[in-house]
Amino acid sequence: MTIIKCRKISRGVAEGHVLLTHEAISFLGNVDPKTGVIVEPKHELFGQCIKGRVLVFPHGKGSTVGSYVLYQLIKNNAAPAAMINAESEPIVAVGAIISGIPLVDRMERDPFDLLKNGDIVRVDGTAGEVEISEGQN
Repeated sequence: MTIIKCRKISRGVAEGHVLLTHEAISFLGNVDPKTGVIVEPKHELFGQCIKGRVLVFPHGKGSTVGSYVLYQLIKNNAAPAAMINAESEPIVAVGAIISGIPLVDRMERDPFDLLKNGDIVRVDGTAGEVEISEGQN
């Protein structure tokens, strides 16, 4: 197991399979709040579901309503288990905090070099750590 330090944004601990994109995500417009499916045809993750995954993306974009969409995802049981950003911004940070989704950013090592889709990771937003299961780093 490998533990990578990072900045704490939203408290909590969750584990799951990585779903990674190099593209920013606008939760208002890119994600169906009822299903957690990426609905933007031009997005790298189009057609994939974020539910229960550790969503790795550079940062959010778009409307401040995106924070509320994250909250809707939680209420609809369609939210990611946790999120990792290269550099989080207020829309995603507020959405994660009000929804209770663990969120970290600024990992000591570049998450886009370190992680790949399907890896199993544990995100500890309280301690500021990402734990990567053995054989995946």
